[in-house]
Amino acid sequence: MWPDDDHPRSGLAAPPQGSAAGGAATPDPRRPLGGARALLASVALAALCGCATVSKPVDAMPPAATAVVAPAAEATSAAPVLAPVSAETQAQFDRALQAQRAGRSDDAERQWRALAQAHPELGGAHANLGLLHRQAGRYADAVAALEHAVQASPTQPRFFNELGIAYRANGQFAKAQQAYERALALDANHAPALLNLGILHDLYLGNGAKALELYERYLALASGGDAAVTKWAADLRQRKPAPLAALNTQVAKSGKEDKP
Repeated sequence: MWPDDDHPRSGLAAPPQGSAAGGAATPDPRRPLGGARALLASVALAALCGCATVSKPVDAMPPAATAVVAPAAEATSAAPVLAPVSAETQAQFDRALQAQRAGRSDDAERQWRALAQAHPELGGAHANLGLLHRQAGRYADAVAALEHAVQASPTQPRFFNELGIAYRANGQFAKAQQAYERALALDANHAPALLNLGILHDLYLGNGAKALELYERYLALASGGDAAVTKWAADLRQRKPAPLAALNTQVAKSGKEDKP
């Protein structure tokens, strides 16, 4: 756990074990990765989702945790100094975290709302409120809360990763891609964002080559390995490109379906 995990500007709670961490169910078990232990769980990607399942706060989350990975800059230098908050504000933040980790979603949501309204500059409050909205299937609300989170804390890759998951769940694939890429611009080795962007390209954007590249980058960081993602990568390597004629037919078909 990194030193600033529970700081109101950067702390992010993971849903309690057994809870759904957000994202509409899809035929393919692959889910986005978010939250703290997401990168080490093979089926937990969010532990966030395709032909296998990932778990963590992005689409599926493991037990209570806080942050996923620290920004790249923090890996080689001292963590950035976060603006101080009052003891009472920190105590309110800690109580909300405890409620969320204990599965008291209604109580946690009430506390996060109050904290976010009183201190709109605290990214962690908005981010955790966004997680609760996503768990409840309120994807538009999740997007709004997480957009506030990245505005308040624009250097937190974990918040952009969570925003990408919310966009994906809300059907906003282009924005999801931008959010994941922003997370990676902040930390090129942010494993959850690598995996979630790979899943997005694989399942939603139809770019197998890019998905394979991202899966391989993610696997290079997964010290314990990840059987599910290894299988997805193998499937992509064996997948034959669709004939040009078939692609043209599909494009034409998609164009017709998009017309009113």
